[in-house]
This record gives sequence, C-alpha cells and structure tokens, in this order.
Amino acid sequence: MGLAADDEYGLEEGVELPKAQVFYSQYEYVVGYYGVERFVETQRQDGHTQRFGHPQTVYVTDYSSVDLELTTDGYPTADSDPAWTDGEDAWFVHGSDARTPSGETPLPFSERDDATAFADAHGGTVLTWNDLLDERFEIDDASVVRDRVEGQHQDADERVDSAAELRERPVSTVVGDDTETIQEAIEQAPENTTIVIPEGEYEETLEVERPLTLRGDGNVTVRGDGTGSVITTTADRTAVVGLAVTGSGSQGAQRGGDAELPGTENETGDWDETFERNYASGDAGIAVHTANQSLIEDVTVDSSVTGVLLRRSGESVVRNVTVHSPADWSDGHAGILAFRTPGVIEHTTVYDGRDAVYSHHSHGLVVRDNELEGNRLGIHLMHTSDALLGNNQLREQSNTGVYIMTGPERNAIVNNDIRDTEQALSPGGSDSYVAGNVLEGNNVGLQISATNSIYERNVIAGNEVGADVQVLLPTNQVLENDFVENERHATASSGPLRVWTDDGSGNYWQGAVGFGDGETIDRAYSPTDPVDQRLHRVDGTPTLAQAPALEALAGLEGTVPGMRTGSIVDLAPTCEPNNPELLERTAWQDRAWPCDSAA
Repeated sequence: MGLAADDEYGLEEGVELPKAQVFYSQYEYVVGYYGVERFVETQRQDGHTQRFGHPQTVYVTDYSSVDLELTTDGYPTADSDPAWTDGEDAWFVHGSDARTPSGETPLPFSERDDATAFADAHGGTVLTWNDLLDERFEIDDASVVRDRVEGQHQDADERVDSAAELRERPVSTVVGDDTETIQEAIEQAPENTTIVIPEGEYEETLEVERPLTLRGDGNVTVRGDGTGSVITTTADRTAVVGLAVTGSGSQGAQRGGDAELPGTENETGDWDETFERNYASGDAGIAVHTANQSLIEDVTVDSSVTGVLLRRSGESVVRNVTVHSPADWSDGHAGILAFRTPGVIEHTTVYDGRDAVYSHHSHGLVVRDNELEGNRLGIHLMHTSDALLGNNQLREQSNTGVYIMTGPERNAIVNNDIRDTEQALSPGGSDSYVAGNVLEGNNVGLQISATNSIYERNVIAGNEVGADVQVLLPTNQVLENDFVENERHATASSGPLRVWTDDGSGNYWQGAVGFGDGETIDRAYSPTDPVDQRLHRVDGTPTLAQAPALEALAGLEGTVPGMRTGSIVDLAPTCEPNNPELLERTAWQDRAWPCDSAA
C-alpha cells in the first residue's frame, strides 16, 4: 500500500523507496507499505486495530546496508537491494530532501552514524522509532477525497465557464459567403474568431491548427471520406460547436504499430509512450491532439471507431455531445476517449460503445451528469487518479458500469445510478470514496476491489449479489449503506474477517431485524453466514433472528479463527434504511421497514 501502480511502473532503475513490512496479531499475511509514514498514519485510523490487531513486528528498509544516493526528484537509489531491520531498533531521518512519488518520507537506518551522516548531507532530524510514531504526516486518504468533492465540482464549473467563452468569439468568416469550403475558411480566418457554417451537408475532412471556433448555424453535417478523422484540431483553445459529424475511418488502435502523433516526435518510446501512440492513434469523428482548453459542445457523432478523442489536451470540455457507436461494440473503440487529458465530460450521451468513456493517465478528470446506455463498459479508467465520477446514469452495460483498474489512487465515485448491468461498480486502486450511488437490478452491484477506501451511503437493491469483496486487505470502511432485496446481500473471497462497522455506525440489511431502539438492532449480522444470508428470503424472520442457536453459532465462530475467514460481519446493523431519499428511486420505495412497527 501507499503507491499507485502508475508511479511504481514509472520509477527509474535503481530507485529503492523506503518500505515497511508489518506482522499484525490478527492478520495472517504480512502487510507491506511504501513509505514508513504510510504505516504510521494508517495504524492511527479508526477501526484499524479492530481489523488487523496490534503490530507485533515491523521491519523497515535498512539504508545502512547499501550505498545511498538521491535522484534529482529526491528518490533514494541504491547499488543493491537493501536489507531489512527491526523498526524499533532503527534510526529515522525525518524532514530531509528524500521523497517518494507521494511526497516527503523518512529514511530508516540500522546505524545511527549513517543516519546522522545522511542528515548532515541532505537535511532533516534523526528520530527514534517512538519519536517517529509521534510525528504527523499528511496522507491524501479517502477522507480527503470525500472532503474535496464539492471543490472538484466547483473547479469543473470554472473550466466549463472558461470554455464557454469560445462560443462568443467574434464572427470573421461565413462559409458560402466568404469561402466555398470550411477548410478554406479555417485557413483564412484570423485567430480567435468564429467561422459560421450555415445549414447543410459538407463533404470535407478538416484540420484546425490555429485557435478558432467552428460553429454550426442550423442543421449542419460534416461528412468525412471514410478515412482518418473527420475533424482534427491541434491548437489550444479551439472549439467545435453545433455540428453533426459522420464518415470517419474505421482504423482502431494500432496495437504494435508505429503511429506518429503530434507531440511524440522526440519521445523515448518507453512502454507508456508506445501505448499512447498505439492506443490514441485510431480514427475519430473529432480528434483533439495537444489542444489545451478546447471545447466540443452540442455535437452529434455517428462513430465508426471513436466519437471524440482527446489527447494531451488538458482543461478541455466535452458537453452536450451524443455519440452513436457501432452496433457491435467489438467494431468500435470509445465514445469519448481521454488520453492524458484532465478535462470535463458532462451532459453527454453514448450508445453502444466498447467503452462509453475511456481514460488513460487523465488525472483529475471529471465525468458527470452523463447518460450511457448499451455499451460494454460505461466508464473505464486506467492509470487515472484523482478523478470525479458523479451523477451519471448508466443502463444495460453488457460488462461493467464503472470499471477502475491499474491501481490508481483517490478517485471519487458519487451519486451515480447504475442498473441492469452485469457488474455495476468495480473501483480498483486505493483511497477511493464511493458514496451516494444507486446500484439496482444488476448481477453484481458493488465489487469491492479498492483498499483504504470509504464506501458509504449507497443503496444496493435488487441485485443477484449486492456486494462482492475481492480485495484481500480489510482496510475499507463500509458503513451506512442499504442492502435491500438482493438475492445475496454480500459475498467475500478468501481472506480475513471483514468488519463493516465504523465508530458504531453499521449498514441496513433487509432481514437482519430485531427489536431494538428504532436505530440499531440487538445482534450482529453477517451476510456471509449460512443462516443470516437467508433471513430476508424466509418467513418468520423476526423469530429466527432472535434464535439462541444463532448466538451459539456466532460464539463458536468467534473462538475458531478459521471459521471467520472469507466472512463479513456488521456489529451495529441499523433497524431501518439509512438513505430513504435514494431508496425512493428504486422499486422498493413504498414498503414498510421493520422498525416502523418495532418503535
């Protein structure tokens, strides 16, 4: 834990970041942390001791065992693999020039003289283990992601407002009056002006290399010749507004080819640059390359491969766009593809794509208020951290609604509505915030694959499996969610007992009824228990839930650790749903809940 996969892949040869390996009293596996500071802050989190137990032994990287230097970025390098040393006996240099991709990091040494020499050369203070445990480190965990959601929306609003200015540029050229073709107008119009395209169909392939706005007036269609992209822009602050686009080529990702793209001429050809050239070189209705702060708005694309391709075009905005992808998703690529483009995609509709929205290395991307229907994957993030996915409606994706993979960090997935999909929501990586989502009528509602994340206030209703836990580490906070009318509320893979209660707050589980105080019931509930998992599917639930046999079974399981592996327990299940407003949007909005009568 503690390092995004993207950062790990990008480390130079010889970099040896500080690590900690921890043996916990209640956890059978060794837990590894990039950065000793990550362990220091993680073990302070609420519920951490409950899930893992106490750290019995902590081993840390021993830089006394190698020749240590720092890169220009402050990353420690070594001439060989460092040894391990007991953290309690180590000396730590805190506040030096040393860094990891996540920020400042203390470096451990088994010999005090080595620590002192490093501090003399690179700054910092030498601390003991106990001194280090008293230090505070700023870690961008899931609670930080939760707190910044509103700010991300505000930043996105500002980007949209800035892009909207491109619609208001003065008109310099009218196609048909001043020029015969759109491309002639593009070549003649002064920079930072608008080209008006009157109603009609134009059979052209367009290239925009200066900051201009193309604006349709009425029903305007630009039809390509079936090869390449129909409209390609390569200048900052370009805009395409009010057009229908069709007739792009059918060339998809090169997959091993040597395509040349704007801005790649002097690159080294490492794995990620090669991936970019291959994957972002396909044909598109509109291709935006190295064109920052651009705007694509009020556009309809009949796509042969990709609808709108955004590459290295930061702070760009795609809004009010409709993409019709090939009827067979295997023929297409993406409705909207964002490659190294942290922009805003909003109020957009994508039908029938391989991926409706695909991103790669687009850290900080905002995808909100979109309608995605009938695609293979709805929103697909790869190597993309710090994104905000909010208020999207996804229907009938054949594979997954929201799929986040390749180990990113700090993504927020909030207030989305995902239905009738094989797997609704699968956020991978770490330190994510998943809240306020409605997941209804899917095969699997929520697949818990991210670590150190917060899953709260979601409604998971009418699915075959409500939540499926795949991640091995029990580092997540799962609270104040509502599980209603799922065939099975939750399942878990092999691994330790997962406790889904945080600071006395649990979840609502239909069937886990009792005679409590109107807020919580008087027994723990385990959705993976052979009896508990059926309580919402059998008659006589209130009586069965209070049966002494269940208490005896729970006591037995508590004394035999092996019986609790692959299990989930909620120590404080609530007596009625936690999110009635969200539940009203499902098929079970009118039913009465047990606490209505228990009170």
